[in-house]
Amino acid sequence: MHRPKLACAISMSFLVLASGGPLPAGEGLPRAQPDQVGLDAATLERAGARFREAVDQKQIAGAVLLVARQGKIAYVDAVGMQDVESGVAMTPGTIFRIASMTKPVTSTAVMMLADQGRLDLSDPVARFLPEFKFMKVALPRKKNGDAASTSPGNPAVDSELVDAYRPITIRDLLMHTSGLSYRFVNRPLVGRLYSQAGICDGLSPCDHSLAENVHRLAGLPLVHQPGTAWEYGLNTDVLGRLVEVVSGQSLEAFLAERIFAPLKMTDSHFVLPEAKRNRLAALYEPGPGGKIVRVGEGPTVKGELIYWASLPYAGTKGYYSGGAGLVSTAGDYARFLQMFLNGGELDGVRLLRPRTVAAMTCNQTEGLPLWIPVHGFGFGYGFGVTTRPAAGTKDPAGTFGWGGIYYTDFWADPQHEVIGIMMTQIYPSGQLKLRDEFHRLVNAAIRNP
Repeated sequence: MHRPKLACAISMSFLVLASGGPLPAGEGLPRAQPDQVGLDAATLERAGARFREAVDQKQIAGAVLLVARQGKIAYVDAVGMQDVESGVAMTPGTIFRIASMTKPVTSTAVMMLADQGRLDLSDPVARFLPEFKFMKVALPRKKNGDAASTSPGNPAVDSELVDAYRPITIRDLLMHTSGLSYRFVNRPLVGRLYSQAGICDGLSPCDHSLAENVHRLAGLPLVHQPGTAWEYGLNTDVLGRLVEVVSGQSLEAFLAERIFAPLKMTDSHFVLPEAKRNRLAALYEPGPGGKIVRVGEGPTVKGELIYWASLPYAGTKGYYSGGAGLVSTAGDYARFLQMFLNGGELDGVRLLRPRTVAAMTCNQTEGLPLWIPVHGFGFGYGFGVTTRPAAGTKDPAGTFGWGGIYYTDFWADPQHEVIGIMMTQIYPSGQLKLRDEFHRLVNAAIRNP
């Protein structure tokens, strides 16, 4: 059985040219000229030019790019359109559906409770959510009785249910090693059961609460024994419910009071206020010839994946998805990441202990292959983690990051004190290489490591 380590060693361009003091709340971090923080402005401008080219080719509607170093924003570029059809230009204050970039925020809430002694990562989640006490595992088998592949959509598989040999722990949920999955991953048997049970995944309106969703999920089998494999799934939604039970607050209230307010993340929400709806970026998909087409308000179906562009203002009925439900801005998320690079505090407000930050942002999945090889080769508590220098981006080991399904992305490099954030709104984005190009150019802009 795998036993993880408990801790590790620690066309509108807004190129920022003016240095100055702190910005008003909601506008990110203090600003500096690129050369003041050891970044090459010309190289950063090449990133913006590449995104403007993608806008001109109608590969994306627009984007916001942000680069910070040493706690200051050195580059912000708002490219193209927030809403093509309405003629609204992209701005640094545009709000985006950040989807799975919600996961690090919810994981932070759990680790804050751990720092306070309200829970321990080795606790069985059933201590707080008793519906997880007796879990079953669906073991796939070929019809001749031989072991079968667990790859999605294997057509020749039936399954047998066996008892989980140990409880799911809070650490398993943070690491995505619990055995929970997503419906749209479409694992044999389990994907169908998720659909039949009406399991919500944070990308569509839900007609029941987070508590009810987690209760339904606990009644379904796992795709592997706890701790034996890495499986991207609804782990962080369960963590969101854990936060509610331990804190006595809704996840929405906890994040707003304990994370967003202290960090001055004024544009981060589960439900977008009416007054801010005109700042939400429209959602697009590739159409004929790869040119963007606006996604409608209602359900968009891509195989087993269903999502709604209107989700941020459609109402949640108490279902706050800890794994996918937030909207935010590049400036807000930069403040969140800078808190990590500062060892758990920002502007004199501490959210996490330094050793907690170190544990969250180092690889906790050594020996377990990740089938989503994003941002390196391991996973911490809510982040992907680079465990050795990455050839494509030249990230040093210790860089951590993640992304969202609508082509939002971030990374934080503690060694060089660099944050990179890219926000767009398109799905699917598989043919685009913009994220990797942006990442590579930002690293190339570092002049005094």
